[in-house]
Amino acid sequence: MDDVERLRRFCVDHPALVDGTGDQWAEVLDPRTAALVRIGALIAVSAPAASMRSALDEAVAAGVSLREILAVLDGMVSVVGLPRAVAAAPRIASALGYADDIVPESDL
Repeated sequence: MDDVERLRRFCVDHPALVDGTGDQWAEVLDPRTAALVRIGALIAVSAPAASMRSALDEAVAAGVSLREILAVLDGMVSVVGLPRAVAAAPRIASALGYADDIVPESDL
């Protein structure tokens, strides 16, 4: 199926989306880009710490730097608002092993 047809299926919530949705993620996006997109999405939906930890483990394994992760967090402020980004920061810090140094225990 070509890209225009795939877009059309998303637009109309076509039943065939269930089969194969997510395939292009691995085919089109390199692992670093996919990891950064996933982190942004998890920030946007206020994902739990376990989901954030898993995504950050994959990101670090793909070579994503702390600076890049912080760039995503910063960029999400204009998309989801400062409160949601701030709420995600302790989960990110904890997943990256910085929680003991910078996050009050009550925020984890």
